[in-house]
Parts: sequence; C-alpha cells; structure tokens
Amino acid sequence: MKKIALLFAATLALSACSGNETEKTAGSTSSKTTKENDVLTVYVNDFDEMIEPLFEEATDYDVEIVVGNGAEIQSRIESEKSNPNWDVVWMDGQASFSRWDDEGMFKQNLDLENKANLNDFGKELLPKTDAYYPTGAHAAGVIVYNTNEITSEEAPKTWEDLTDERFKDSVGMADPAVAAPAFPFVAWFFEEQGMDAGKEYFTKLFENGTKVYPKNPNVVEALLSGEIKVAALQESNAYKMVQDGEPVEIIWPEEGAPASVRYAAISSKTDNEKAARAFMNFLLEYETQKEMINGGTEGYFTSSVKDVESPDDRDKEAPLLIADPAKAAENEAEIKTWFSDQSVQ
Repeated sequence: MKKIALLFAATLALSACSGNETEKTAGSTSSKTTKENDVLTVYVNDFDEMIEPLFEEATDYDVEIVVGNGAEIQSRIESEKSNPNWDVVWMDGQASFSRWDDEGMFKQNLDLENKANLNDFGKELLPKTDAYYPTGAHAAGVIVYNTNEITSEEAPKTWEDLTDERFKDSVGMADPAVAAPAFPFVAWFFEEQGMDAGKEYFTKLFENGTKVYPKNPNVVEALLSGEIKVAALQESNAYKMVQDGEPVEIIWPEEGAPASVRYAAISSKTDNEKAARAFMNFLLEYETQKEMINGGTEGYFTSSVKDVESPDDRDKEAPLLIADPAKAAENEAEIKTWFSDQSVQ
C-alpha cells in the first residue's frame, strides 16, 4: 500500500474535519506527472486503515490512499481542478459532490455492475447523472446530554427543545462554516424551513446562549467538562463517548437527525478508469460494507447496500433527514457566510 496523509497550512487545518473528526494529517501535494499510471489514487476521509488491504486482496489492483479530513480533501480537490491527482474520491458531503458533478469533474452515466446491490435507501440517494454513488449515510447531528447535569426527564426530545429557556447557556454545536460534518446538519434546517426561517431558528439558539465550537471533538470536550450540558453532535463522536463509558445519553430527535451522505465518484480526467470502476463496485459489495460496519466508530452509519445492518447498539430506527445535494450546494456559501457573521457578533 501507498498511503499519504494531507498536510495543509495552519489556516486550512483549522477548517478541517472528517466524518468522525479524528485528527488526520498528511504529506504535501504531488503533481499528476509523479503518479504511477498503474496505481489507483483514492482520496478518502474515513476507513483509510482498512480499505486498502481489503481492496488489494479482493482485486489485482494497487491503490494509493490519500487521507485527510473532510475539509482537507475538499480543498485539495478544489486546488487540483485543472490537473487532478486523484482517480476516485470517497468521502462525506453531498453538497460538494453535487457541485463537482455540475462542474464536470466526474464521469457520468457510470451504470456500475453493483448498482443492483443498492437498497431502496441507496437508490433514493443516487443522482440522475449516475455520477456519484452513495455507500451510506450517518447522522451529522444527534442530541447528546451529560447525565451528570440533566436527567432523562429533563433532556430535550426535539430540535426545537434546544431553544427552550431551561437550556439557556447549556447547548453546544460545531460550526458549519468550519466543521465539514456540521454543514449537512444545518443545511437540512434551511431546506426544510426555508432560508429566512432557518436563520430565525438558529438565531433563537444563539440568543438562548448556544455555544458554537470549531469542530465536533471540541463539542465533546465541552460536554464532558460541564461547560455545556447538551450538544448537537455527529453520531460517531456520540457513540464513541458511550463506548468509552462517559456519562452521556444519546437521543434521536422525534423528527429525525440531519444526515451526511458518504459518496464515491470517478474523476472525469482519470487514465485508470478500469481500476476506478473496480473500486466503486468493491465499495458496493455486501462483504465490504459489513467490514466497514464492523470497523469501529466509523461503522455507525446506514448502509446503501441490501441486507447490511447497522451496529447492534445503534438506534434501530435511526431516522435520517437528508438535505437535497443540489439545494445544499446552491445555498452553501450563503449559509456558511451567515454563520461566520454570527460568530463575530
């Protein structure tokens, strides 16, 4: 295996965060001319430790895994638009995939062999262009509360509950203008309620003293320290806290949890399409999906493949609310700018 970690300037690192937001660092960018044509280059933000050996064992292809957190991968792809150094990108962020597809960065009409493996949930997530394929989705935000601070009777049950005065100065969340998983979380509210009503909802949260932290791990620290009592937290972070024996409980809100979709796509400029298609089909295999589900906290997601079940300790219903990729992409700049403006007020 060849595995590279992405390394960017400090300002970019501040804006980064992956699906489960573990710290991931990496090497410098390399030009397209240095890439070996017979090696498949895949940009990922999760599952980097397991996916390379699984793929190489299942196929005759060599793969170079380039790993970074969500914002690092997004930024690298943006910087390489004219000369991409990747064959496949596989990461969270439906808005980015919709935008990149519109910009002609993906091969379209793939009609993969394992398209037939998609369950009904996966079919609903597949775009009309057949350019980027869903491998699963996870909650970008569930409600988590510190049981040393709040009883189960007092705990919020809906997203609207977080605006109640009894939670004044007690709620925390990650910044969608900084943290990659936090954007699909807020994007759903703006789509469901409309832009003006979405701003009104989050304004009520801010006026109630809700604290905004750069990334989900910062929210975890605040929740455990007692700085906040309740959090809107990405689910893999939430379940890791439970696994670690921390004094927290997870609530899936009555209306559901806004979700982030993990997609995979092939570069329209790849010179390694056969291997790229093999990798895409590999991700949609039942056996691959089961390995991912069993792969620790990254495995807390709803699969897009038939007959694949989520971890036993995950909510069996796990109602996910998914913002439309195109609408999320259309409103991304306005939403992020608005949140950035709120943080300096």
